[in-house]
Amino acid sequence: MTGASAEPSGGPEGPLAALRAQIDEVDGQLLDLLARRLELVAEVGEVKGRHGLPIYAPDRERSMIEAKRAMAGERGLSPDLVEDVLRRLMRESYTHEKNMGFTRQAPDLGPVVIVGGGGRMGRLFGRMLTLSGYAVRVVERADTPEQVAEAVADAGMVLVSVPIHDTVGVISGLPPLPEDCLLVDLTSTKRAAMAAMLEAHPGPVLGLHPMFGPDVDSFAKQVVAYVPGRFPERSGWLLEQIRLWGARMHAVEADEHDHAMGLIQALRHFSTFAYGWHLAHEDRDLDTLLALSSPIYRLELVMVGRLFAQDPELYFDIITGSSDAVELVERYHERYGEVIALLREGDREGFVRRFGEVGAWFGEHADRFLTESRILLAHADSTRQ
Repeated sequence: MTGASAEPSGGPEGPLAALRAQIDEVDGQLLDLLARRLELVAEVGEVKGRHGLPIYAPDRERSMIEAKRAMAGERGLSPDLVEDVLRRLMRESYTHEKNMGFTRQAPDLGPVVIVGGGGRMGRLFGRMLTLSGYAVRVVERADTPEQVAEAVADAGMVLVSVPIHDTVGVISGLPPLPEDCLLVDLTSTKRAAMAAMLEAHPGPVLGLHPMFGPDVDSFAKQVVAYVPGRFPERSGWLLEQIRLWGARMHAVEADEHDHAMGLIQALRHFSTFAYGWHLAHEDRDLDTLLALSSPIYRLELVMVGRLFAQDPELYFDIITGSSDAVELVERYHERYGEVIALLREGDREGFVRRFGEVGAWFGEHADRFLTESRILLAHADSTRQ
């Protein structure tokens, strides 16, 4: 008999069933080990909370990943596979540790009042502050001036978490606060909010901007920008408290913050909105686009679609929140037109020259971003249905 060897009697189903049963058994062992790991993580979180240690320790994470990659290579495993698994486990661990509680950095602080505490970001900070042992009160727009005044009468901190367009008005309308009360806002633009807080309250003032949405599982590795206001020594406890939650704190002046947010938030969200608007009016079937898309284009579509699943008024406020946002978008529009002219004229040399200018601006970050994007794309491809 020539050609391919004949299939053994009974076909492949018998051997496959046996092998799959063994795989199922190994998977069960893995689940048991994962459960045990989370039990240990809970104990770690309890110790960290008791001793005032942050849940995110970058040096420990880095050294652990390096060691496990080396061990993977010694065992004939892919170091990238092992790192992917470990990073996913660590993300779950940070979420698990968060629920163990944190050391209270200001043990004598009076109640924390969150203005807008029923909103998603207000609820997130309220939950974290409660886990840290603070008494939290919530004030909402429907509360009467008398109720608000009563709530803040003995407050140790008042945290304003309301929509951008309401922030200055809410701050200006606050009743007098205790002299030592810390007044804080969570707005994504800082110039106007800081000016309003410094005008409304003679005591300590601090501006915060969480650089993430309220749907995060943990503060670990998240960035919180802060603008020092009045009496910064009286707000140090809050910065340290947020560090214990796992966040990275970045000090910035209000003007510098708002200019950066024009590029990071306003321009980016405007571009995404315009691209989505264009796609919708090209009137092509989205399922067809998804079926034909590479991992990178699918990821881009995911990020565009993510915007349109959220509150449009919020994004209008973010895009227009900076005083120079419109001018920034107009400059972008002008440069967009310059690039279109290169294509219309078939100017390959001009395109390549400008491409090189941008590459030089990115510098060594371009190669690092190429590596990071490969990891993201591999993950996106593996989760594709």
